[in-house]
Amino acid sequence: MNTYISKNEQDTINFAKNFAKNLKIGDIIILSGELGSGKTKFVQGILEYFNLENEISSPTFTIVNEYISNNINIYHFDVYRLEDSEEFFAIGGEEYFSKGICLIEWGEIIENILPKPYIKIKFSKNDDDINYRCLTIENINK
Repeated sequence: MNTYISKNEQDTINFAKNFAKNLKIGDIIILSGELGSGKTKFVQGILEYFNLENEISSPTFTIVNEYISNNINIYHFDVYRLEDSEEFFAIGGEEYFSKGICLIEWGEIIENILPKPYIKIKFSKNDDDINYRCLTIENINK
């Protein structure tokens, strides 16, 4: 498990851009944390790395946004509104896993059905500093 401290939104974006350098088709990243904790800013950084910085929008009402860059698909899910993993299956969500990079906000809701390995990033806020974020990165292999 690794930890990264972000002092502002740009730190989170820069960390994500660096993180994106190692991503490949089939990678699944769960982004977990309360509202406003930096999950979408992290996705913005990933998209910037793939030259898609003008494309980002939150998939809150559509469940998934699809982005294509240099023959790599990036799928940005927001599963906050799903009741459980069965609902994810009902929309065919599992079909995306092998087709590109999957970034799943609120992914803990469907964690029980995710193929291994995947990466889980927990975003935590600090009540004393509104800009501070602690990102805990965990590789899930079992």
